[in-house]
Amino acid sequence: MTSPGELERTLRSQLRGEVDFGAAARALTTMDASNYRRVPAGVVAPRDAGDVAAALRICADAGFPVVPRGGGTSIAGQATGVGVVLDLTRHMNALVSVDPVARTAVVQPGLVLDRLRDAVRPYGLAFGPDPSTHARCTLGGMIGNNACGAHSVAWGTTADNVTELAVTAYGGSSYRLGTGWAGAPEGLRELVAGNLAVLRTGLSGGFSRRISGYGGLDALLPERGVGVARAFCGSEGTLGVVTEAVVRLVEAPRAPVLAVLGYADESAAADAAAGLLGAGPLTVEGMARDLVPGAAAAGPLPRGDAWLFVEMRDEGAARSLVRGADAVDSLLVTDPAGQRALWRIREDAAGTATRTPDGGMAWPGWEDCAVPPARLGAYLREFRALLAAHGLRGTPYGHFGEGCVHVRIDFDLVTPAGIARFRSFSGELADLVVSHGGSLSGEHGDGQARAELLPRMYGPEVIALFGAYKDVWDPAGGMNPGMLVRPARLDENLRFAALPPGGGELSHGVARCVGVAKCRTKEVGGPGVMCPSYRATGEELHSTRGRARLLHEMLAGEVVTDGWRSREVAEALDLCLSCKGCRSDCPVGVDMAAYKAEFLHHHWSGRIRPPAHYLLGGLPRLLRTVALLRAAAPLNAAARRLPPPGLTRDRPLPPLARTPFTRWWRSRAGASSASAAGASSASPAFEARVRAEPGSGKGRGGESRPQGPGATAVTLWPDTFTEYLSPHTGRAAVRVLEAAGLEVTVPRGPVCCGLTYVSTGRLDRARTVLRRTLTRLEGAPDRPVVVLEPSCAAALRTDLPALLPDDPRAHRLAAAVRTFAEALEQYAPHWRPPRLDRPVAGQTHCHQHAVLGDAADRRLRERAGLTGELSGGCCGLAGNFGFEPGHHAVSVACAREQLLPSLDAARDSGPAILADGFSCRTQIAQLSPYRAHHLAELLADGLPIEGPADSP
Repeated sequence: MTSPGELERTLRSQLRGEVDFGAAARALTTMDASNYRRVPAGVVAPRDAGDVAAALRICADAGFPVVPRGGGTSIAGQATGVGVVLDLTRHMNALVSVDPVARTAVVQPGLVLDRLRDAVRPYGLAFGPDPSTHARCTLGGMIGNNACGAHSVAWGTTADNVTELAVTAYGGSSYRLGTGWAGAPEGLRELVAGNLAVLRTGLSGGFSRRISGYGGLDALLPERGVGVARAFCGSEGTLGVVTEAVVRLVEAPRAPVLAVLGYADESAAADAAAGLLGAGPLTVEGMARDLVPGAAAAGPLPRGDAWLFVEMRDEGAARSLVRGADAVDSLLVTDPAGQRALWRIREDAAGTATRTPDGGMAWPGWEDCAVPPARLGAYLREFRALLAAHGLRGTPYGHFGEGCVHVRIDFDLVTPAGIARFRSFSGELADLVVSHGGSLSGEHGDGQARAELLPRMYGPEVIALFGAYKDVWDPAGGMNPGMLVRPARLDENLRFAALPPGGGELSHGVARCVGVAKCRTKEVGGPGVMCPSYRATGEELHSTRGRARLLHEMLAGEVVTDGWRSREVAEALDLCLSCKGCRSDCPVGVDMAAYKAEFLHHHWSGRIRPPAHYLLGGLPRLLRTVALLRAAAPLNAAARRLPPPGLTRDRPLPPLARTPFTRWWRSRAGASSASAAGASSASPAFEARVRAEPGSGKGRGGESRPQGPGATAVTLWPDTFTEYLSPHTGRAAVRVLEAAGLEVTVPRGPVCCGLTYVSTGRLDRARTVLRRTLTRLEGAPDRPVVVLEPSCAAALRTDLPALLPDDPRAHRLAAAVRTFAEALEQYAPHWRPPRLDRPVAGQTHCHQHAVLGDAADRRLRERAGLTGELSGGCCGLAGNFGFEPGHHAVSVACAREQLLPSLDAARDSGPAILADGFSCRTQIAQLSPYRAHHLAELLADGLPIEGPADSP
């Protein structure tokens, strides 16, 4: 038998695309978005259809199975394989042509759906099927699963929107499929002719969401036009590989209107859904209150405990629908922004489904069963009862107008008892679906999760016909074996089985990654951050999911075999910016920054680290030494001539301030020009105010400027960046906080949040630094701690209690942390900030977005008359990341993706440039003609020189 090494050499010699049988490539494709894991022999990224044919011929000759793979978002296991995985996204991802008159497009299989939608939108057209993964799913994957989405009530499934397919079978034979027998494989016509009765009685008469098995085979009946291309859709890669497709486009409604209908409960909403179909809706989506955050339910949604989102083509049709609907309450939304806000509630609900109310995980496996819409209410009542009988929890939602229900269930897929319950529940649920005339899969395919149960849905003659159909296309059985026909058991190959028992938080964390690949989107716009390195490189290796997969395989030890010393994992994590965007933007809250820190901790344990880990990781101690020696000026001069060893030569180091913030604080009684000299980058107006400010402090660290009886005392945290690099920010904050009537204190002696040690994986050192900090703070009274640098505030809130979980002081300090805006809002609620009345541009810090939230900042900006939205994404500098060798190109690419264009776009309005993070301000200064300021600086500029702003 051919060995994997021989196969790899043969493929390399005959293909133009990439061939990779290495550990990293294999580890990245062991899983899709399902509960299953299969280890491939290697991965091939074909350049074109010729490469596909050659790969399928070579693999057939060698006896290696093949599985085609698009975005890897399948939830039933069909995008995993034990032979060769064909990655069709890297090269075969083109939109070949668009014919707006004929309303068709020619696409390659790796094209992401949103790219097609963006390209045809100027013609007033759209591709009808729109699964929720539209930003990363591919057309080939949609064809393989016969994907649907929210608009299928109007425009049907993918099979309804495909006219021609170019397909290559195992062994290399190529076919052009359309309507009629021309181009079909030999033997297919004869198979149909011999099974007309089975096709007419076993498959015909179903409903639109009957996706399970080869459910589209009845399209081959003569009375249905012999739709060979249509019948191929939904075959889940088990018949051949699509290399090109001609798809239909639909006319997009010019001004759709969203009607949100409220109902007493889920069953009432489900019962009502079928009755709305006669009005011709574009969507009928349903969800109940237990899937909606309380704030959202109390806000824009109408009264009720369950809702139907019904999109209509125009306002007249929507009003007519509302008048005829028997709903508790309703809401009609015509403006696009309001519609997006409501759809976001629905989309967020889909993410909520991955978590149980107590924070546990819910898993796919029974994600998309469907029943005829008229049966949906009865089905849901019995489904909820079945969950309760098995002691399981799940929250249904989905395409109520098509009877398709999404749900993730809190299965225990680790212990033998839990897996046995998963198996018994699956069988009973399959019987329940069938009893209502439904389909085990309504849009995601059966894969390994449900194929074993297909005999419960179809009779033995239909199952035999499925096997014969597979054999016509794939007599050698090499295309995605174990799926649909002669399937593996639904409780085999579970991905959790590979992880070591008791693997700790890292094992639990990487297992949480269900692979829906939200981190692989390249959508621009909105506040989202995840995943900047993937957006810059386009490589799965540098996505949050890719890194989680590699860590999963590192812990499993089968593919990645050198554990914490793994070069593959180190390479993947090297371009992780530790932005923490995944902590908030990932549906399951994967925190890759924390996993990277733990990996680096183990990876470099007992070894000499890279110089950057000592220079930048130990930055607080290094800069404190420089300040004690009063060596900022000579060090700045030296850095201008030659950057320190181990750091990139592609960017200058930011200059050190001559007067650290706490030195200025201690010498406030003098309030001299010397204290202002270290803040040369502050605005002239602010510097003038600093020089004019009367000194009234007692001149000792830990003491405050008196603000009168009853003033709330807050501690201003002198983080490393504010202390040594941006002390003018600290001085501005003092001025604003005191103007608001707060009594400001500063800790005695150096304190540190440990961030730089955490980000370089020096966790033991971080714990030592944090314990020392807590000891220094023990004598200080309990009071709010205002942290100006968002990354430091996030570290104190999350990393501190995680690193010192048994120290009650750590939890007290974490709970006391406030951002600058939070402190003003909470402790000076009646203070009126100065009216600046100007537009603002800039960026919300990644850690603020992911950990702290920016609601208070938005409200403060509004009260100060700062209008406009800040950019999403990541600045790309990310603390030490942008200064480390090999990172400059990615760092700049991240900035150019959203931040820098947003500044250029706002230039004509003369905005104030706002960035609370020191890294963000540095990146803006080094890559653009703009200079950014902390919010404290902008507000300080607006204060009158003579004293605090008036209170109402």
